[in-house]
Amino acid sequence: MAHILVVDDSPSQLLGLRRVVEKLGHQCSTAEDGAAGVELAKSLQPDLILMDVVMPNLNGFQATRSITREESTKHIPVVLVTTKDQDTDRMWGMRQGARAYITKPFSEKELAEVVTELLPSAA
Repeated sequence: MAHILVVDDSPSQLLGLRRVVEKLGHQCSTAEDGAAGVELAKSLQPDLILMDVVMPNLNGFQATRSITREESTKHIPVVLVTTKDQDTDRMWGMRQGARAYITKPFSEKELAEVVTELLPSAA
């Protein structure tokens, strides 16, 4: 069982993502903005992070950049899960260190495939 951190400012999205993560048999923690997500990434050291982009305080691009450049968290794969569906958004997100980019609305199968692919094999 892996530990997955879900970062999204929408309570309904947090609930939906948590439901999918737990259905896959993983433990789930949540944060409601990018700044809280960065802090939880440092303290919890999750196996994977699902990150929204459009959030208050610190957006998902900024939070992803912070996590992937911080020595203590750079090993954690970050998946951007967002409504921003332009090629430039996708390219920018990957340049910030994201390992995958999923646009909302997404299928449960699509999310499950990305999570399974990116989780460390020991998890």
